[in-house]
Amino acid sequence: MRVLHTSDWHIGRTFHGADLLTEQEAALTHIAELVDRESVDVVVVAGDIYDRAVPSAEAVRVATAAMTRIRRAGAELVITPGNHDSAARLGAFAEFAAAGGLHVRATVEGIAEPVVLHDEHGAVAFYGIPYLEPEPSRHALGVPEARGHTGVLGEAMRRVRDDLAGRPGTRSLVLAHAFVIGGEASESERTIAVGGVEQVPGSVFDGVDYVALGHLHGPQTLAEHLRYSGSPLAYSFSEARQRKSVWFVDLDANGLAEVRRHELPVPRPLATLSGELAALLEDPEHEQWREHFLSVTVTDRVRPIDAMRLLQDRFPYAVHMDWRPDGGAAGTELKYAEAVRGRSDIEIARSFLDDCRGAPPTEREERLVHLALEAANRTAVAKL
Repeated sequence: MRVLHTSDWHIGRTFHGADLLTEQEAALTHIAELVDRESVDVVVVAGDIYDRAVPSAEAVRVATAAMTRIRRAGAELVITPGNHDSAARLGAFAEFAAAGGLHVRATVEGIAEPVVLHDEHGAVAFYGIPYLEPEPSRHALGVPEARGHTGVLGEAMRRVRDDLAGRPGTRSLVLAHAFVIGGEASESERTIAVGGVEQVPGSVFDGVDYVALGHLHGPQTLAEHLRYSGSPLAYSFSEARQRKSVWFVDLDANGLAEVRRHELPVPRPLATLSGELAALLEDPEHEQWREHFLSVTVTDRVRPIDAMRLLQDRFPYAVHMDWRPDGGAAGTELKYAEAVRGRSDIEIARSFLDDCRGAPPTEREERLVHLALEAANRTAVAKL
């Protein structure tokens, strides 16, 4: 049996305010094409199908279209919710969806109820462990003494192993949405540290043939049978150098036979630029970045007026801009508390004007600042 492992689609997410539905649809269409080309039997999606608990109608349309393409390409789907999804919404029509080849495992009660599929070697049990928030999950699992993510995932896997023990000769695959020790995070993952340490040891997942992990956005191998597929798209500039991928997981008569990585195409690359605004706008060498999502650092001594609009006139996909007159050198980040410590209000205002326009206030301007500060103080005292 050939399984394609993917996760963290985050359909509906924006990138610094830019809509990503077109890019997401392109990436998921490629996955459906892989299903057909590579004769994939099952696609597993280990959580965060959507970016929010209540997705938009357009996000639902993109997700539905992607899953329909995958089914038409010949694969069954097994999915479980992540911390961004609403488990209740995702699993609302699970029994009906299963008849069409979409198997949703979204409840605590269903952790030990696998989707059982067959090939020429017999049965393969797919167990879905939805994202388990520790506090409510320890009570739902009947283990009030369990602590943190390790405690509730440990109980979930105990149930999986108990069920698997009653299925001799059955191969097994677990989908789980968690932060496993040894994984490397990116800037775009939402923390799941609720009520304790979020990381769990890989040993929690011992006893099964393969664990398809979701949550971390970079493809990673923690052990031969324990892997993150990562997200199909980059969702932060910290992921610019990641090679987005899916895993092909082959199961033979004895269990895990081979795992193979396939890099996904990049619908719109990410890049960073730095320099003075005039050079950024005029240098012909920068034309190569016109169709990239861009993070731009402007290094002019004086903050340029309307810089973001001017940048977007040349680079339509410029989505983020910093102004760093120091050139962004390491260790020069502004620390507000240190910058104002021991300084009077007028000194802070004088420094602000100097930084913004590269010149201190004139005598007349400083008198106006004094008057404004006095008026603000009188207002604050009157409200006491």
